[in-house]
Amino acid sequence: MAKIIPFKATRPTRDKVSLVAARSYESYSIEEREARLRDNPFSFLQIVNPGFKYQKQISGKDRYDLVRNRFEEFKEDEVFIRDEKPSFYVYKIVNRDKLVFHGIVAAASVADYENDIIKKHEDTIEYRETIFKEYLKTVGFNAEAVLLTYPDNPKLKSIIDQVMVQRAEYEFTTTYRDTHYVWNVSDPELVKEIGRVFAKMSSIYIADGHHRSSSSCLLAAACAAENPEHSGEEAYNYFMSYLIPESELKIYEFNRLIKDLNGLSKEEFLIKLDASFRIENRGETYYKPSKKHHFSMYLDGSFYSLYLRKNLYEFENALEALDTQILYTTILQPILGIEDVRNDTRIGYSHGKKDLAYVKAAVDAKEFTVGFGLVPISIEELKLIADEGLTMPPKSTYIEPKLRSGVTIYEF
Repeated sequence: MAKIIPFKATRPTRDKVSLVAARSYESYSIEEREARLRDNPFSFLQIVNPGFKYQKQISGKDRYDLVRNRFEEFKEDEVFIRDEKPSFYVYKIVNRDKLVFHGIVAAASVADYENDIIKKHEDTIEYRETIFKEYLKTVGFNAEAVLLTYPDNPKLKSIIDQVMVQRAEYEFTTTYRDTHYVWNVSDPELVKEIGRVFAKMSSIYIADGHHRSSSSCLLAAACAAENPEHSGEEAYNYFMSYLIPESELKIYEFNRLIKDLNGLSKEEFLIKLDASFRIENRGETYYKPSKKHHFSMYLDGSFYSLYLRKNLYEFENALEALDTQILYTTILQPILGIEDVRNDTRIGYSHGKKDLAYVKAAVDAKEFTVGFGLVPISIEELKLIADEGLTMPPKSTYIEPKLRSGVTIYEF
């Protein structure tokens, strides 16, 4: 049974939330980041990039200490306030593509993560887990929620609809043209009811944020070891999450780009593909696959459709039937010689929001030799992978919504 609890968020005052809220640090170009740091003293980027104040790149423990200092300064200057009552936070996003997401920001249990009630579908990298764990331990807060998804639930929908009738605590539109709405839910009866509904769920799935989840798990273990009075209810035993129904999750594909043909000529490469695929040259006509096990390929100025041969459709498990895995086992590894899709510098990725025009442009510019387009993975496939205890290849999904950092902050 899932344990989802309210918490006392540290958050911006209503008048400053639009100035504080920021995309993830890595999503900004250097020029964008510097402009925001220069022109907006309230941006959450000021906290996570504290070296800007001194015009110096700072890393490691020194940076973590300065992040903590900046966070404390924002609280001292009353840019941030802290709620007096443990609350859930109904969070609605209308993005620039007019997709609408409704969810609840809450604290999820590390124990549920360890016991596979919160299920995973991606591998994590140990050194990244460790680095982020040390970061969390030093700064003492988490500002980026893990995206969790649950089966559509009429009771939760009714509660969310009921809450949204009231005036939102926050309503702001970003320069990225996404509009965000947040409602505090602190009424004791509603809080209990939300907790009871989640407690009846046997499984919840991580959609995005595997490293944040695993790092929080490491943090909880480290803090418990140092706390002789550890009870299991301390704030470090939970991590901030944004929970949305499965029907509202938007999953895009990640297309693949390869720098060379592994010493093969174009003709030799196509002949090798023929063993596994029915191939049709579509010329300059854009071809975007619409079915599982169908792929698009752009090579030497032409689009190709690749249909996996039906006699290869027998799969032992959910992973083998996944298109990103099929592409690896039939083309990337045996033909193009790419063993490690996570670290091989010959492979690049572009998520589906950039579409096949981006793939075509990258190949035409000679940055890559060949590009492959895929069909998005479904929520059913994601859940099957997680239920079978398997993990997808890296860059299998690009998932929305994307929350802004600094809107709700979880302290521990």
